[in-house]
Amino acid sequence: MSERPKVVVYDYGSGNVHSAVKALIAAGADAELSNDRTAAMEADGLLVPGVGAFAAVREALAAHRGEEIIGRRLAGGRKVLGICVGMQILFEHGVERGVNVEGLGEWPGTVTELDAPVLPHIGWNTVEPGEGSVLFRGIENERFYFVHSYASQHWELDVIPPFPGPALTWTTYGSPFLAAVENGPLSATQFHPEKSGDAGIQLLRNWIGSL
Repeated sequence: MSERPKVVVYDYGSGNVHSAVKALIAAGADAELSNDRTAAMEADGLLVPGVGAFAAVREALAAHRGEEIIGRRLAGGRKVLGICVGMQILFEHGVERGVNVEGLGEWPGTVTELDAPVLPHIGWNTVEPGEGSVLFRGIENERFYFVHSYASQHWELDVIPPFPGPALTWTTYGSPFLAAVENGPLSATQFHPEKSGDAGIQLLRNWIGSL
């Protein structure tokens, strides 16, 4: 029997993330919550959670040198998965209540408030998986759990062949926004797979299978 892939849920002080560890274990990973730099660098996969305001998550991540860890992993082709605000901070900027905060800049673009009659967007919603998606294999028609008021509503990265283009998954709440991105070793979901029942576990299983 093969060993279970090692996944670290990066603990930099962003909310209650124990449910993510439990979901990863249920999906087949040897998962742990850790802020240890060596563990985060050497794991087969790194999950970057994020709860709350863009600026607060960005500041907490910087205080733990998270940007450096993420950047070095990606430079070596090692998988990273961002969730919720952990997805948002991967973009160049986040604008909340008129304040523009610099993100990690892994992807171009700005995270902005959703154009919807009621915010936050809380509850289950369907998605439209992008062509070639690995995360949504076998769960293309399932629903996932969202809780947020901000998202990336435009994709601005031009990928030049022969490099493969990203798989972009969209959701509509008021207007379309990115529900997930799969771009080489870097993937992210705006929704919470760890709160999305069996479909969320399968999505994590699909990601773990790619490690």
